[in-house]
Amino acid sequence: MQQKIGGRPIVYFDNAAMTLKPDIVLDAMREYYEEYTSVTGRSAHKWAVKTTEKVDWARNELSKFVNAKREEIVFTKNTTESINLVSRALDFKKGDIVVTSDREHNSNLVPWLFLRDKIGIQHKHVKSKKDETFDLEALKAVLDKNVKLVSMVHTSNLDGYTLPVKEIIKIAHDNGSLVMLDGAQSIPHKEVNFKKLDADFLAFSVHKMCGPTGMGVLVGKKRLLEGMDGFIVGGDTVQSTTYTDYKFLAAPEKFEAGLQNYAGIIGSGAAAKFVSKVGRDKIAKQETMLNKYVTEEFNKIDKVKILGPPDYRDRSGIVSFNVEGMDPHDVALVLDEMNNVFIRSGYHCVHSWFNSHGIKGSARASLYFYNTKEEAELFVESVKKVVSYLGR
Repeated sequence: MQQKIGGRPIVYFDNAAMTLKPDIVLDAMREYYEEYTSVTGRSAHKWAVKTTEKVDWARNELSKFVNAKREEIVFTKNTTESINLVSRALDFKKGDIVVTSDREHNSNLVPWLFLRDKIGIQHKHVKSKKDETFDLEALKAVLDKNVKLVSMVHTSNLDGYTLPVKEIIKIAHDNGSLVMLDGAQSIPHKEVNFKKLDADFLAFSVHKMCGPTGMGVLVGKKRLLEGMDGFIVGGDTVQSTTYTDYKFLAAPEKFEAGLQNYAGIIGSGAAAKFVSKVGRDKIAKQETMLNKYVTEEFNKIDKVKILGPPDYRDRSGIVSFNVEGMDPHDVALVLDEMNNVFIRSGYHCVHSWFNSHGIKGSARASLYFYNTKEEAELFVESVKKVVSYLGR
């Protein structure tokens, strides 16, 4: 990053919230606005045809990105909307059970509590083991014939821990339950093969993978999407209407109501192509190297405690931590003011986990492939200074 504040460079370690945007994404969106700004499926002129072609290209790029069929890619605003689409469009009935982990983002908790209050579904969560890893036996114990959906985070934004989703999916399917994965923190960082995993739904946000804000994706098995109700309905979701009737388009279009964020969709395709070119194996390797360094250095500091599994290899590119005697917001503010080190602080939209553990949030450094060892060193040295000031 070339930008400086106060003459000092920025160390951007808030990638779990938002990633930086490469020129290829910005150029693709700018090209749409400057050269062929139009809509799909409504007009026959050259700009409209070009827009339709580019949107189809983007859908194909994202289908390749996660190894899904073109018609299994639904464009949404973000992970939250993708999960809400499933919660509203899948045929849930009173007494149906949805099972989650105990470390879910509010986006994969509140929709189920909302359905509980509205129509009487039940929500159950699987408590982690003492070492904060997932308990497969506890999952088996909570499953029965009424469990309609197992909806779980793939990689946690709380601490970077990746759940054993292959095993979770098999156990759930053996029980006759559907499975949805919240892939917001996994898709940008590792290969996620929708077909090979055999999940039924996969939700993710593009702004966490070098793409534009306000863009998300729901991946769903074709047969399931075809059998689901509409979510937001109206223009561009129907083939035809009369004054008394309507007929939906096929999926995915039936879920994409009204004029879409075409620049965002095209930028999303560019982001998928860009991240694929960088290589998610390379991304994971860089994050692991940085996490290893930060973890080993933090373990030398008495007043710093890392949340989640102690092994850096179990925490992807996230180091969530607290400094004894300091509010996490103060830690983040001091790092910002001291050396332009940008991290996140608070509950990270996982209030349920923090409240259950009696912890008032954490500071969180989240890494990506463009972060460097030098930045990690400055981050660690800055935290050491914060701790040393406490001892005065």
